[in-house]
Amino acid sequence: MKLVFRTLALARYLTLRGQLKELEKAIGGLSLDQKRALCGLTQKEFANAASYATPHLYASENAERYSPWGNGTTIAIERIKSDNVPLRLRGIALWLAVAYHETRDVPYGEMQDMHRAVMRTVRLLKESVGNGPTDIWANTKVA
Repeated sequence: MKLVFRTLALARYLTLRGQLKELEKAIGGLSLDQKRALCGLTQKEFANAASYATPHLYASENAERYSPWGNGTTIAIERIKSDNVPLRLRGIALWLAVAYHETRDVPYGEMQDMHRAVMRTVRLLKESVGNGPTDIWANTKVA
């Protein structure tokens, strides 16, 4: 049974790794104002997911309570591919929040690496908008 869980975790890691590359490319194409808006949306998505009964299933369609992951990241990637900028920003914020909760406290090394990569992406996003008076992350914590 451990082999099955390990194989499923590895498959999920590979999926998330590919999605993260798409997400980072999308973030790289944003203007400074769009990144500032994205920071606010990301903060809200993290808060919404954290208040959800099963945060790793946040935004999933037909989520089963004991499922190790839902389809929230897939929905987010579809939004990221949109030409509509607000929809794209919401997709990026959603992906970061769901992937954070999916990879948090998973005992497998590659999933721990993915969690660190998600957190690094959030940190780089935060740093890219600066630490001025308009920094919306200054007085609040991320999930």
